Amino acid sequence: MRMATARNAELSPEAGKRGTAVQTTNRITGNARWWALGAVLLTMFFSSLDQTVVSTAMPVIVGDLKGFAIYAWVFTAYMMASAVTVPIYGKLSDTYGRKPFYIFGLAVFMVGSALSGQSHSMLDLVLFRALQGIGAGAMLSMPRATIGDIFNPRERGRWMGVTSMTFGLASIIGPFLGGWITDAWGWRWVFYINLPVAAAALVAIAVTLPRVRVDRRVHVDWQGSLLLIAGLLPMLLAFTWAGSSYPWGSPVILGLFAVTLVALALFVWVEARAEEPIIPTHFFSVRMFTTTSALGLLISVGMFGTLMFLPIYIQGVLGMSAESSGIVMTPMMVSVIAGSLIAGFIMTRTATYKSSAVVAAALMTAGLALLTTLGTGATWQIVVRDLLVMGIGMGALMPILSIAVQNAFPYRHMGVVTATQQFVSSLAGVIAAPILGTVLANAFAARLGPAMPHAVRTAVATLPPAEQSLLLNPQNLINAQAQAAIASKFASFGAEGRILYQQFIDAVRTSLAGGMQRLFVIALIFGLVAFLVTFLLPAVRLKQDEFFEPEGDRPAAN
Repeated sequence: MRMATARNAELSPEAGKRGTAVQTTNRITGNARWWALGAVLLTMFFSSLDQTVVSTAMPVIVGDLKGFAIYAWVFTAYMMASAVTVPIYGKLSDTYGRKPFYIFGLAVFMVGSALSGQSHSMLDLVLFRALQGIGAGAMLSMPRATIGDIFNPRERGRWMGVTSMTFGLASIIGPFLGGWITDAWGWRWVFYINLPVAAAALVAIAVTLPRVRVDRRVHVDWQGSLLLIAGLLPMLLAFTWAGSSYPWGSPVILGLFAVTLVALALFVWVEARAEEPIIPTHFFSVRMFTTTSALGLLISVGMFGTLMFLPIYIQGVLGMSAESSGIVMTPMMVSVIAGSLIAGFIMTRTATYKSSAVVAAALMTAGLALLTTLGTGATWQIVVRDLLVMGIGMGALMPILSIAVQNAFPYRHMGVVTATQQFVSSLAGVIAAPILGTVLANAFAARLGPAMPHAVRTAVATLPPAEQSLLLNPQNLINAQAQAAIASKFASFGAEGRILYQQFIDAVRTSLAGGMQRLFVIALIFGLVAFLVTFLLPAVRLKQDEFFEPEGDRPAAN
């Protein structure tokens, strides 16, 4: 790697030897970069692992804490808190360095984990998971930026693939580890297990990342930060509650959206006038930024639609167990890893990314198209085939987007552009989950009545309203305990109860398959749009001397 003398002057004499040296940029050189890379990968691995481990333990947690009514908020609170803090961490880390915010995020995450393990009610757990999410925002926003601190754009292809591999491995190991910890030690240990790993990551970050000296007065955009939070929280609440807790047109939902519009309008107005905005508004006039952000949003909708709802199909339609469902989903994560590594290798060798993005989006879209054909007659082998195709495309697109946008902007904006892109993707996932869940529930309910034989409809009509509503929730119907409870209700109908129950389950599987097909059609539409958007990606050759070029406020290429 070539270094210009002027640029080297910004680093302390020991910057290449010791990551802890004081310097004026986040740049990491010499042997220190390999230690820093290890610390970043460790942080990414355990933060990704946390989500999947907790997901596996949730049925046991709900049974112990008795809070099924707010079950979804254990995840929603975490995702909301992490999503709204991502751009704030990204902007501040560009100015003050990554290290203090890594350390702060890890410390907050550890406190949240310890308190989550001490929860005595579901409300406690929701609040402590929100605290965890505030810490997790740092671990979501900065690893990709730190990869940019270590490697130039052309080198990043290979290493962004490795970071995606870390995420994929955590997704594979997490469900099995979560089940083992819950069975062997109890559910509280799925949170306590974070503490030693987070402590190790904290020490590694403290030792390997440089301290950044700020030689000028910095104006922190607190007003913009508060307005961003004020705008995002009601929007996320509206999308979470709409269609489930409240109708879409209810005063509560409309009021939340109104607050969102006002707060975000004020945010844009403030950011346009801020001396150092948390999200520079001129980013959105840059074609590379808007294109990669749009792609990140579209891909996230397709990914969340698959990862969150396909297990319902596997368990509810194919009749497989939760453990078997996890095994069926594993090949997708393997293909995500493979796609990331392949795309990274190609980018490093060729210094280009556009053609890889087009091919990757085509594969992802093909996989989504195959998923729309799944019905009651499908097998788990067919599901695995479809997931392999989609996973390779999705996995290849992830590192391409990060590298393309980092390559287009000056190094001084590394943290904020990466974090903003990550923020858009996270926001898409939070919004997509309730919308797709509503689509599935409505499509399922619309099909279930006509699919049930007359005798079954008559029997169901005699049940209390609360028990009838239970039958309209597909997520309840794949739960073994709920199915046992429903079977006992049908048994009360006498000798024909068992036959009626089997006819009802057959109708459920038919209706659920139809609802899932509707959901996958929507995901396919997003995939097709993403494929078309890849053609709008500017084809900019990946740079090798990015860190040592003069830096202005604007990106090098549109």
